[in-house]
Amino acid sequence: MDEDRFNMEVRKFLKKLGVTSQREIEDAVRRAVETGALAGNETLSAKAVVTVSGVDLEFTVDGEIVLN
Repeated sequence: MDEDRFNMEVRKFLKKLGVTSQREIEDAVRRAVETGALAGNETLSAKAVVTVSGVDLEFTVDGEIVLN
């Protein structure tokens, strides 16, 4: 296995995951605030589940997103 290539591919995936996730979360929260579903001062629970096939990996990251 090429360790440098592997590291670069993992980083590329994580960057895509981060950028896409941020955009989706921001859009959803903005829509919810605009429609009145959220007031804009909540703390939202968040959870991400990452799976990698072929190595039987699944892990969860829990957190909070504070809006105000």
